[in-house]
Amino acid sequence: MSRYKCEACGNITRFDVTETRTTKSFYHYAISGQLNIEDVEVVRSEIDSVECRWCGHGKNIVLYES
Repeated sequence: MSRYKCEACGNITRFDVTETRTTKSFYHYAISGQLNIEDVEVVRSEIDSVECRWCGHGKNIVLYES
């Protein structure tokens, strides 16, 4: 399992992650017009930035295997 760690302050639990995703979904409209989105599949996912919640920056964030 991959985890983030802030090398500046030691945080391993709280991060703000900005991510761009492309998804494929099944849209099911009821006769009344209400939309239910089902079967969401992530086609592509890209992490744009990671910031530490404790010290407030993303300068020393590393990804490691736990």
